[in-house]
Amino acid sequence: MDMGIAGKRAIVCASSRGLGRACAEALAREGVAVTINGRSAETLAATAEEIRNATAVEVETVVGDIASEQTRAALFEACPEPDIVVNNNGGPPPGRYQDWDRDAWISALDANMIAPALMIRAALDGMVERRFGRIVNITSAMVKTPLPPMGLSTGARAGLTAFSKGLSRQVAASNVTLNNLLPERFDTGRQKFMAELRAKIGGISVDEAYDEMKKSIAAGRLGRPEEFGAACVFLCSAHAGFISGQNLQLDGGSYEGLI
Repeated sequence: MDMGIAGKRAIVCASSRGLGRACAEALAREGVAVTINGRSAETLAATAEEIRNATAVEVETVVGDIASEQTRAALFEACPEPDIVVNNNGGPPPGRYQDWDRDAWISALDANMIAPALMIRAALDGMVERRFGRIVNITSAMVKTPLPPMGLSTGARAGLTAFSKGLSRQVAASNVTLNNLLPERFDTGRQKFMAELRAKIGGISVDEAYDEMKKSIAAGRLGRPEEFGAACVFLCSAHAGFISGQNLQLDGGSYEGLI
């Protein structure tokens, strides 16, 4: 299927590795020029070169954390009129609510709610004027199924979800959509970190921790990043203009609820 977005321009945040990179690669394969972002200059440069070699599209890079105003400004300097914005950022580590002071909460909100909300604000009016825009927020399955240790992450991401839902109704008539992708247990560096943490806490091997993760997924396996990227591309495509304000769970069928 032709996604109808060749020649469009995208900003993909936190995209030097993991699910952000999977989205950037998938968009590039559809002919979208991508501006990618990450904290490590070395990793970001290597990712950009690999995407260029695989797709021959234009790839710009911006080093930094999107929680920084300077990084956000640099992203829009590199791509002043994005047609697509994919919001992504690493989440805070799991922990106990007793240990989360005000600084911990502000850091989580800055990284996982306020920064993406400001990215949306910077891009949205131009999208409305051009009558095409696709905003995709990478959040978490735990926005709908919260667990206590992930409270910082889910609290901030749930706020972004509510903000995006309200805004989606305001701009839908201009062919601008806002949707959220809710991943669960994808085979990325984040899951490696979580497996190592579970192994340390539980006194088990990392392989055993991975086995536990797989058993928690109805599909019996971890998700593949390229599957995630494909879902992102469709939500960004010309065919998805009637899909907005939605939360798409990518969890191998594990969610037990109806809505």
